[in-house]
Amino acid sequence: MPSEKNVKIIKGYIQKYTQKTGTFTHPDPEVTDAVVHGLAAHMDDLGKPLCPCRFYPDKHEEIKQRTWICPCDDMQQYKYCHCMLFVAENGSPITEYLPEDHDGRLAYGEVKDPAPDKAPRCCLKK
Repeated sequence: MPSEKNVKIIKGYIQKYTQKTGTFTHPDPEVTDAVVHGLAAHMDDLGKPLCPCRFYPDKHEEIKQRTWICPCDDMQQYKYCHCMLFVAENGSPITEYLPEDHDGRLAYGEVKDPAPDKAPRCCLKK
């Protein structure tokens, strides 16, 4: 069980990040709780909110790379969350900005951004 302190920190962060990005947490509270607790457990063990939805041969090496520290590179670049934590209101991952051949787009099709005015910098409509 992760510490209550880090669960509270992660929940606060998620609340702020959903507002910043115009996303929602997954409508199934069990999905959101699982990710929150995974992120908080990694905070306890590693000092960083490493994505809990992936397998890492060496978590400390992953932290050095920073690719999978929440929000991960895909979330920051494409507004796509592998963990299904930051999603559209219906619970679908946002895939609108992903490259055509990305696994997320192939699996879910194109899911429009519910807040295009809060799109990643690379994708803001001019």
